[in-house]
Amino acid sequence: MTIIPLSEGSFTIDKTKQFVPFDEAAHNLQDRPTGSLLVEIQPFVVITSEDVLLLDTGLGFYNRDGVLQIHQNLMDKGINPGEVTKVLLTHLHKDHSGGLSKEDKITGQKTLSFPNATYYVHKEELDFALATGKPSYTPDEFILLKSDLPRIKLLEGETGVIDGYIRYQLTHAHSKFHQVFWMVDGGETVFFGGDDAPQQQQMKSRFVAKYDFDGKKCMELRQQWLQEGTAAGWTFLFYHDIKTPVFKY
Repeated sequence: MTIIPLSEGSFTIDKTKQFVPFDEAAHNLQDRPTGSLLVEIQPFVVITSEDVLLLDTGLGFYNRDGVLQIHQNLMDKGINPGEVTKVLLTHLHKDHSGGLSKEDKITGQKTLSFPNATYYVHKEELDFALATGKPSYTPDEFILLKSDLPRIKLLEGETGVIDGYIRYQLTHAHSKFHQVFWMVDGGETVFFGGDDAPQQQQMKSRFVAKYDFDGKKCMELRQQWLQEGTAAGWTFLFYHDIKTPVFKY
């Protein structure tokens, strides 16, 4: 499998849930509000023998030319957004779902950003996100997932398999209906833990985050995955890691 990180840059986030761009050369973290976290926003493309997979969709920001940032990042890597065949969503917090749809600047109409892709989201997460709303969720960005379009697949149950080689599992850890994915192709396993396992440095620590739905469970799952993945040779993808987006123990 080929793995391509699609960094949208570094940001700080505080209790307001606003993502503010951060440049280490120009900004000082101490100048940001107390408790601000410094994170990378980093969807991934995984190219398998069957698909061009997009794992989460970033913030949905546009660049100065009015191009959706995730589209620009794909094109910079030589991938047309129309080539994406599956979009896998761990959860619908706005930094993970912002780029799944785009708005026509003239008509204001929303369309799915990846016209030839099938979108996979867990039904319970979608229902919960629509009911909960802001500030963590922005329903306008993903309301199309509630439509009856044939390219939207609502996953159900605690675990399951997509097309024989992608496994998903609900964790109820970072968020109430967060899910994680394993992709197994050509004898290789790639694991994407979304915000249950957002940074490489957290894997070996007993860090319990107050912002998680169940921080203790997140910590325990990270230790479990580290042990299993190290033994089995998984490749880990870390969505919020500034320095180490891809790592194999």
